[in-house]
Amino acid sequence: MKKRVLKWVRRYYTNVVNSIAFYPALIALSFLVLSYLLLLFDFSEPGKNLKAKLLDFISLKDASTARTIASTIAGGILSLTVFSFSMVMLLLNQAASNMTNRVLGSLIGNRFQQIVLGFYIGTIVYALFLLSTIRDIDSGVYVPALSVYLLILLTIIDIFLFIYFLHYITQSVKYETIIERIYTKTLNELKSHCHLKTAAPLQLDLPDRYTDFTARESGYFQGIEQETLLNLCTRHNWIIRFHYQVGSFIVYGTPILSIYTSKPVSEEMEIQLDLALNFYRGEPIEKNPYYGFKQLTEVAVKALSPGINDPGTAILSLHALIDLLTYRFNHHPTRTIADEHGTERIILQEEVVEELFEKSIAPIWDYGKEDRLLQTAMQQMLLQMIPLVKTEEGKALIQAYYQKTVQS
Repeated sequence: MKKRVLKWVRRYYTNVVNSIAFYPALIALSFLVLSYLLLLFDFSEPGKNLKAKLLDFISLKDASTARTIASTIAGGILSLTVFSFSMVMLLLNQAASNMTNRVLGSLIGNRFQQIVLGFYIGTIVYALFLLSTIRDIDSGVYVPALSVYLLILLTIIDIFLFIYFLHYITQSVKYETIIERIYTKTLNELKSHCHLKTAAPLQLDLPDRYTDFTARESGYFQGIEQETLLNLCTRHNWIIRFHYQVGSFIVYGTPILSIYTSKPVSEEMEIQLDLALNFYRGEPIEKNPYYGFKQLTEVAVKALSPGINDPGTAILSLHALIDLLTYRFNHHPTRTIADEHGTERIILQEEVVEELFEKSIAPIWDYGKEDRLLQTAMQQMLLQMIPLVKTEEGKALIQAYYQKTVQS
């Protein structure tokens, strides 16, 4: 039961962290703690002395004035937050309508806008908590003057953040910015995933006897917990070969991998193996760089649809895809994972680069082959790509596709 709870937590961890509310919630909690600590100092003897003697010129002696300041700021920043959230929702709606729903994950996960919204909410939380502590007394030393002046400072920072946020959100709504963000994230993950100059041949001598392991649930296969799975393979002297690549949708009961072992696999072992496999929805590029190829293809296809009719955006996506595909043709992933003793224990199923090229380029060409702008851009990109690809198979594939675009 405990292990299944851990798997459930692991499954939803990515969704929670990438949620638009995650960082705002953390920042708001931090502001709440800050307000509590500052109020403790405000009402402590050093705080009273500081207000009464050293900083007498900024002492706030009127409790009603302090309450008015806090309430006014809380209401004003609340309006600012609603307006900013509305702008973010407008951006998400426009991106989903004109590009693809898949880009929403990248936009929602943008850290800057989450930090700005969190700063707004944190200021509101700070002001509301401060309101509950202001007392109507004769002596001004019990009015939290230091906390009030910090609130004013936070409000000034909020205003400047809002001004910059307006500029940032207008830049973020541009299609080239969204495409560039997807491209950069995909390229970084691709460099981490594919770092071999030549494809490493699979030279494992697999035993004849094996046991198929079927999927315990339907869902998208999102990878493995490498350390857990390696320990399991080492402990039971297993070699595991996956049948599907990361990102594939697996139907319940489908054999997802084979366990090469001469010993029977118990139900307890299968439960432990299932806990090392990740199944959840979504297309996080951080987990699988090939999601970025799919998103760029969908952006291009959506831009070429009759309802949008924006070949310029499709060409921007095509440029990004050609650059990513060129890198992938010349760099290859590691197909096996070895344990600490150097014994290869896990054989992964990787995306074949020729198939990746077909899945990325063919839909764009099918939708846009009648568009003169896209025809010209496709031919130019393929011509540039041919001499850059190092493998003969890759050159032949791109050359054949170039001839296809010329003859159409």
